[in-house]
Order: sequence, then C-alpha cells, then structure tokens
Amino acid sequence: MDVQHRRSLMVATAVIGVGLGGFFDGILLHQVLQWHHLLSLVPGEAFRDLGTQILADGLFHVLMYIVTAVGLWMLWRRRHAFASAVDWRLVAGGGLLGFGIWNLVDVGFFHWILGIHRIRVDVPDPMLYDVGWLAAFGLVPLVVAWLLRRRAEPDGGNGRGTGGAGAAATLALLAIVAAPIAALPQPNSKSALVLFAPGTTAATALNAAQQSGTRILWAQPDGRMMAVAVERPGVEARLYRAGALFVTRSPALAGCAASLTS
Repeated sequence: MDVQHRRSLMVATAVIGVGLGGFFDGILLHQVLQWHHLLSLVPGEAFRDLGTQILADGLFHVLMYIVTAVGLWMLWRRRHAFASAVDWRLVAGGGLLGFGIWNLVDVGFFHWILGIHRIRVDVPDPMLYDVGWLAAFGLVPLVVAWLLRRRAEPDGGNGRGTGGAGAAATLALLAIVAAPIAALPQPNSKSALVLFAPGTTAATALNAAQQSGTRILWAQPDGRMMAVAVERPGVEARLYRAGALFVTRSPALAGCAASLTS
C-alpha cells in the first residue's frame, strides 16, 4: 500500500475515532455520571435554563452522529484498500489517534480556553478531573496510536501484518453500537423535552402541560418546545394524550428535536 492510501485510511479511521470519543464523553459524562452539561459554566441567565442545557447536549450528540457517519462513509470509500494486505495496527492506530485527539481538544480547548464546562463541575478542584481524564483518554491513546503507526507494516508485511479488514470492521461495529446507546434516555433523568406540532400556540402548550400534571422548567416563547419535570410515572403518556408531538429524555433525540424547530 502506497503512502497516499495509508494516509487516507488513517484519516478515515481517525474521524471514526473522533466520533467514538464524543460518544464516550456524552454517554459516560452527560448520561451515566451526569457530571456536566455541554454549557454548564457558560455565564448568562439564558444559559442557566435547563432547556437550553438539554438542547446543547442534544446538539452535541447530533454533531457526533454526523462526524461518525462521515468517518464510516470515508472508510467505505476506501474499502478497496483491503483487497491487499493491510496491517491491523494501521487501522487501530487511526481509531486511537482520533479518540485521543477528541479528548485533547475537548479538555484543552473547551475546558481550559473557552471554559464552557469541566469534566466534573461540582467538585472543589475540577482541574484534577481534567488532568486525569486528559492523561487517561487523551495522551495514552495518542501514545499507543503513535507506537502502532510506527510498527505497522507498509504493505501488510507480506502476510505477517494482516488483519486490517477485521480491525476496520470492529471499528465500524463499535461506532454502530455506540450510536443507539447515545440515544438512550438519561438514567434517573428528572426532565424531558417536549415538542409540539407546528402552529401550536404558547397557550395550547401551557394547557397541555397542565393537563399532564407536570411542571414547566423552560419553554420557548412561541410554545413550540418546552422542558418539563418528570417526577411521576406516566408523564410522557399524559403529554402525548394532551397533544404533544414528541417527548424525550434522550439528549441525542433532544438535539434532533432542536434542529426541527430551528
């Protein structure tokens, strides 16, 4: 395999690795541990609304879907490269490179430069969590990716350094499995995003929330979308009966809903 094909394959797998890094971040930190929202530390009253935080998390998930889809498409376009021997270390190294780059950019740029959130925002010293996360999920994957890249056989090693097709299939499978997991509702989530049909007035949306017996936490001025408290079982079903078009506790689906109203 020539240098150009090796580089293009490395780029494709790295893009998938970036998507996997984003999914890992969103699933573990946003949904499971619930240590931060994307805009947790952004100043201003507009960003303190729970609905705004939910929408930002959701749009982040949608972005990761797009990045991952682009990476899978790029890998599919380069499938002809696997007709010859491809070293699995080249593919694995590309995936780890993208994974490490995502976490390096996330902590270095979004945490320390922009300051929009930290790994964990409700602790006295968030820097410890940032540094630990950066070391474990940023620097270690980058070092391993560099070592794999150096040891990868340029031509598959004449049969000794093969396994590239299997590694590519595994990387693609990880992305395909991570995508629906990212769309799952947050465990123990106490809020849901509600979307109403186009043309719904604020009064109609307010009445629907009252009929469902839930509290409104945040609402768009036109009433098209709102965040409500989920404090008792059956809130979602009552909202649908009251006229809601879509109700979700999933950040990813919330992001899709936000794109529909933009």
